[in-house]
Amino acid sequence: MTRQWDSTSLARLQGIHPDLRRIMDAALQAAPFPFRVTEGLRTVERQKHLVAIGASTTMRSRHLTGHAVDIIPLVDLDRDGTIEAEEMYHWPLYHQLAPLVKTAAKGLGLVIEWGGDWKSFKDGPHWQLPWGAYP
Repeated sequence: MTRQWDSTSLARLQGIHPDLRRIMDAALQAAPFPFRVTEGLRTVERQKHLVAIGASTTMRSRHLTGHAVDIIPLVDLDRDGTIEAEEMYHWPLYHQLAPLVKTAAKGLGLVIEWGGDWKSFKDGPHWQLPWGAYP
C-alpha cells in the first residue's frame, strides 16, 4: 500500500528543497505509521515569533531557506479515537522514525540531520539538510 500525504503536509511541503522532499517521501513509505509535516518553509516573522516564545533558539533556522521540516507521528497510542498532543510528541515514536528517515536519506545518496541527535535543545520533530552539504 502506498501512503499519501494529507492536505496539511502537502501544504507544508511547498517550498522545501527537492532533496528534502525526496527523503520525506521515501520515509513516509518506509514508516510503520503515518506522520504529518507540521512546518516546512518559514517566514522571518514566524521564526522571530518562535525565538521569542522559546520554541527556537536561532534566527539562522534551516526552515527559513526550505532546508528543514518538522514532522509528528500520527499514532493513537491509547486507542481512544483521538491523537492528542502527548501522542504526537511521544519520544519513543520519534526514536522509531529516526532510523527510517536516516535510512531513506542514505538510500537516496543524501544526508540529513535529526534534531533529536543534537546535544542541547533536542528537537524530535526537526529534520534538516546539513549546512556542510547544503550551504
